[in-house]
Amino acid sequence: MTSTLDDPTAAVADPENRQDVEFDSDGVTLRGWYYRAAGDAETAPVIVMCHGFAAVKEMYLDRYAEHFSAGGLNVLVYDNRNLGASDGEPRGEIDPQRQIDDFRNAITFAETLPGVDPDRIGIWGSSYSGAHVLVVAATDRRVKAVTSQVPVVDGDANFRQLVRADFVDGARAGFDADRRARYAGQPPAMIDVVNEDPMAPSALPTPDSYEWFIGTHKLRAPSYVNSCTLRSVERFSEYQPGAYIRLIAPTPLLMCVAQNDVLTPTRIALDGFETAREPKQLVVLPGGHFDA
Repeated sequence: MTSTLDDPTAAVADPENRQDVEFDSDGVTLRGWYYRAAGDAETAPVIVMCHGFAAVKEMYLDRYAEHFSAGGLNVLVYDNRNLGASDGEPRGEIDPQRQIDDFRNAITFAETLPGVDPDRIGIWGSSYSGAHVLVVAATDRRVKAVTSQVPVVDGDANFRQLVRADFVDGARAGFDADRRARYAGQPPAMIDVVNEDPMAPSALPTPDSYEWFIGTHKLRAPSYVNSCTLRSVERFSEYQPGAYIRLIAPTPLLMCVAQNDVLTPTRIALDGFETAREPKQLVVLPGGHFDA
């Protein structure tokens, strides 16, 4: 199997054990990759995974999937609706509830894949999808294990950390203006996902976000588009996945938190982990959000 694990700048490989797949999710075709587990076992567990806010699968999800596959796990990786290789309109629309529904439909699709033991399904998410897996694990008991990496836990608190206090009212006014414009028949307003100027309007206004998204786009993810709908940011600010954390047990939870995370702040994630019941495990990773 060709591996990109040793070279972070390597283009996405096409390993022998990977195949392109697609499946229907409430009328929208989602596309991704299916990695077969290494080894001779007739069936193996499966990990279902997708990326965070606005990111596409070529942004290093292949590296995680290769590692899991080499360890004896099947892996289903897919692009979220309205992004990357998946269908859906409007492009750049990031709706957490629809993505959660899609995740559960992806689990159903994974149950049908060759070599999958449907009684051993795990889910993995990072950043925005790290939030989604908390909700999915709490509500879908087909999930037998969950890993949440550098997750969004409290959208309101996270939004207020990212947006200067004197800009919050202006952002809210922008959300309201966008709603009125859409009601009048205009297309949804768009905003950059990242911008080189941290003071410019963007969904993820941190320097490390710009470096990672634009750098990864140039290196290995040409399908990435640096824009999303403004209402995606509004929905982010209203999202409360942390409310579900106490309901995950008895499903085992692994939460991986970056020590110096300024995008999904470390303290908010740690506070969320404290509300989880056993069995649970916390791993604190060195560095920031994108070092994970």
